[in-house]
Amino acid sequence: MIEIESLTKQYGPTTVVDDVSMSIASGSITVIVGTSGSGKSTLLRMINKLIEPTRGRVRIEGRDIALTPAPLLRRKIGYVIQGYGLFPHRTVAENIATVPKLLGWEGARIRARVDELLKVFQLDPCEYAGKFPYQLSGGQQQRVGVARALAAEPAVLLMDEPFGALDPIIRCKAQDDLLEIQRRFGTTVVLVTHDMDEAFRLGERVAVMNQGRVLQYDRPTVLLTRPMDPFVSRLTGTADRSLRLLSLIKAGEAAEPGSAAEPGAALGPTVSADASLREVLCDLLWRGAASVSVLRPDGTAAGTLTVGGILARGKPG
Repeated sequence: MIEIESLTKQYGPTTVVDDVSMSIASGSITVIVGTSGSGKSTLLRMINKLIEPTRGRVRIEGRDIALTPAPLLRRKIGYVIQGYGLFPHRTVAENIATVPKLLGWEGARIRARVDELLKVFQLDPCEYAGKFPYQLSGGQQQRVGVARALAAEPAVLLMDEPFGALDPIIRCKAQDDLLEIQRRFGTTVVLVTHDMDEAFRLGERVAVMNQGRVLQYDRPTVLLTRPMDPFVSRLTGTADRSLRLLSLIKAGEAAEPGSAAEPGAALGPTVSADASLREVLCDLLWRGAASVSVLRPDGTAAGTLTVGGILARGKPG
């Protein structure tokens, strides 16, 4: 979906983004993570031409974005920022309808799309369509901001610290919403954050940036188990690495053949194959059990997990 080739941005003698190349698959969630000043937001904004590169190029679906006028390009790319960016003088419905109106959609189509998105984000259109942003909670404003970005059915959604202003509980729910929405619409998402836990929770692939360069770009499990740079190792966190790794592995992937119960006995404690090893470990320790049976969605047994086996899987390297 997106090809970034030798992208560089300089302001006078200062290089903010330094020769970045990366490929982003269609229908994936890619997260760019780094400390303040690492160049991650500048890199994101060059994808929709909010910032023009000094050198290099970006291609979306094979087409060089330099060939597309910026206003036209941005109407095809959703963009969400930390402060939500809602127009305070427009209702929720009017905010969501912004880009479809610019694209000349018919009124009936716009109304149907607004209602669809409000329902998807669990905001009753009858209750929320006519409200103004100041009448919404922070979490509701965030959902409306994402709905507006998705209104014109963009193939690409860019998100710059979208959950940074939310408290931890609402933030977790907002992340769940994003994962569900992305699965539903198949949108290619590129998200910037400084939070490594958020990066690992959301990203199918994660790019770690420092001083304008991408130091490593790979799957979260690879970043945890095989960091290629001391900065990547520090950012992933030595003390938390085992728990983070266990959070990324599903019970169904790690289950060993066999049953946790004695032959002929009841199945005993069970967990879903979709549960993370971190969740299973917590459950086992809470129960005081040594092992648990893993069940597939159809109810059949996928195998067994033990405390020792889970701890072994949590050792990086």
